[in-house]
Amino acid sequence: MNLAVVLVSPKTPGNIGSAARAMLNMGAHDLRLVAPRCDHLDSQSVAMAVHAADLLRGARVYPTLREALADRDLSVGTSARIRADLPAPQHPAQVRPLVRAAAAPALVFGPEETGLINSDLEQCQVTVRVPTGDYASLNLAQAVLLVCYEFLQGVDEQPERTRKTATRDEMESMYGHLRETMQLIGYTDAVRARHTLRLWRAMLDRGLMTSAETRLFRGLLRQVHWKVGDAAARGTTEPRPQADPAQTDPAPLDAGQDD
Repeated sequence: MNLAVVLVSPKTPGNIGSAARAMLNMGAHDLRLVAPRCDHLDSQSVAMAVHAADLLRGARVYPTLREALADRDLSVGTSARIRADLPAPQHPAQVRPLVRAAAAPALVFGPEETGLINSDLEQCQVTVRVPTGDYASLNLAQAVLLVCYEFLQGVDEQPERTRKTATRDEMESMYGHLRETMQLIGYTDAVRARHTLRLWRAMLDRGLMTSAETRLFRGLLRQVHWKVGDAAARGTTEPRPQADPAQTDPAPLDAGQDD
């Protein structure tokens, strides 16, 4: 499986090296670091990685989480807490079929002190929580080991893949377009926009949209922008006179091609 492990703003070299070792134990090889606060090739990191030193040296560094997830078609966040306005975390085994059906999934872990913040989890289609005893705080490498085990070494059969879902870059671009449109038509305002968009994200992410479907949806949003601009220019919201049907193109606007 082409599973990427994304560490957001890791603090200590030892944790990065230990996480790389945990990845190698479970068969993951794509390590991505977002704005690390230390040198991931520090001697302590390499020592903790042991036989995963090559994996560590091949890690890619990104300035933002969005860039780290741009080529992924499924992003799975990790959290030990319930967050307002965000879907509740699930057991990793419940998410396993979804991960195995994806072509390019990513597993996202937050900083050691705080975990992922809400704006990070917004970019994840689903969130998982490792079940623990009363003390729920796991070391970063422990969490990487356990969740990678569930996704890569679990016993469930891999379901047949029937469709290719959109990348996170395509989805995030669509959500930015949706936010602009909602504010343009007064559906929401700057104060309520984030909460409103979270609700839309939760609904649309469940749909596992394809690239063609994101283009179709954005075609609708572009038509809304055009209609608002046209009405403003003409000083009326009344529709324009209908054109001769024989002269119109029956193809749907910006439908794109099926994947």
